[in-house]
Amino acid sequence: MAILAVGVVARTRTTQKHLHSSAAIVQTLDTTEVDSVDLAAGVDPDGIVMKGYSKRTSDSKESFFLTSRLKHRVSSVRLLLRYSAMDGSVLHERRVVVPVDLKPGETRLVSVKTFDVQHLFYYYGNGKPRKSATPFKVAYRLTGYDIPVGN
Repeated sequence: MAILAVGVVARTRTTQKHLHSSAAIVQTLDTTEVDSVDLAAGVDPDGIVMKGYSKRTSDSKESFFLTSRLKHRVSSVRLLLRYSAMDGSVLHERRVVVPVDLKPGETRLVSVKTFDVQHLFYYYGNGKPRKSATPFKVAYRLTGYDIPVGN
């Protein structure tokens, strides 16, 4: 009868330490800062709230939560996103359409392709990365949403 000696291997940790929730509401743009034509007729500018924004330097997508304050189901959301340096100077501004099935009072995590295709920027709320990169802030304005008809 042979006896096998089996060495004990230390467990490999696969989880990250020091994670925390970033459910802070993202700053909204004043209506005076946005062209009045950006806001579609009948759209409640406070009907959808964006919070918990995240974009690290290496990310190819920007992620955030959308919460509905509306009384209707929403099938897509249109946003104006403004990216600014820490001194307030505007880096980029764009409009995005986010397909999402959002019921009244519900919150969903969504992602959009990042504006930062060269991976030179990171959202200041995510913490400083190891490699050299520039922090930025983001502000948004709800410009529209689609309410599905039927079901």
